[in-house]
Amino acid sequence: MVYRFSRPKQEMKNGAQLIVRPGQLALFVDQGKVADVFEPGRHRLTTANLPLLSTLRGWKYGFESPFKADVLFVSTTQFTNRKWGTSNPVIVRDPELGPVRLRAFGTYAVRVKRPEQFVREIVGTSSVFSVDEITEQLRDLVVARFSGVLAQGQTSVFALATQYAELGATVLDRVAAEFTQYGLELTQLVVENVSLPPEVESALDQRTRMNVIGDLDQYAKLQSADALRDAARNPSGAAAGGVGIAMGMAMGQRAMAGNGAQAAPAAPAAAEPPPLPLEEWYVVVDGKRRGPIGVATLADYAAKGIFTIETLVWRSGMAAWTRAADVPAMAGMLARRK
Repeated sequence: MVYRFSRPKQEMKNGAQLIVRPGQLALFVDQGKVADVFEPGRHRLTTANLPLLSTLRGWKYGFESPFKADVLFVSTTQFTNRKWGTSNPVIVRDPELGPVRLRAFGTYAVRVKRPEQFVREIVGTSSVFSVDEITEQLRDLVVARFSGVLAQGQTSVFALATQYAELGATVLDRVAAEFTQYGLELTQLVVENVSLPPEVESALDQRTRMNVIGDLDQYAKLQSADALRDAARNPSGAAAGGVGIAMGMAMGQRAMAGNGAQAAPAAPAAAEPPPLPLEEWYVVVDGKRRGPIGVATLADYAAKGIFTIETLVWRSGMAAWTRAADVPAMAGMLARRK
């Protein structure tokens, strides 16, 4: 932002040439006081174009001997892409969610507007002054004003993304005076994002998923069908996989019950076990799931002692894997095999 020109003995002579590049201003400082300012171009140093310095030095008719003065080159270009962000969340009251914590970040651009004031208030005697040396102070000013604007607003967090431009313009107006006291101008302020805490975002994602799913009854049925399809594709999978399928179906049934779906009525009591249905079964033998298998195969397993009252069984419509002894049809078949 500022560079102090150095030369042998800090001396200059009458008629010396001064070149100021585009995007710069040259300041002559004499004994701590800012005297003359030169804009971009080539300048010949004489009494005529050093009026303030001539007055300070008492040159009425020009100067012949070398004189000493500090020359500072000040950049007047914009310093862009300066980052700002809230180090701590800003607590606001959202019209829909109630009190929430928000974080925000973005960028801003700044440039030197009044070089004399900037040198006097900030640079001082520094030989080189970079924008990084004042970045933290400027960032704190932006964050303080943005936090106030955000807390005073009544816009829901669901609509904030549509008002980033308006937020940036409002904060720029409020913080501009703070920059002016240093001789700086805030030329642009961009709000890139305003975000909720991760746990709140996760809850909103779940809410969105539920809205997308819609009918939980149909969703549970679809999940059950997918589980059966996967089981059929992997008949030699571990027993835990089958148990996981059954647990998934049970969770689906509980979800349907919680949403008004009627549970299946209990089977009527009978003197004799009901006949074994034609549906195919899954069983766990030697720690592995087998199936789907038919009634004939089950009877053969029972005759060979592979299928016992402790064997876990499951078929479509059952809530979970169950001991064969606890399934009326199975218990009857195993009793006849004794």
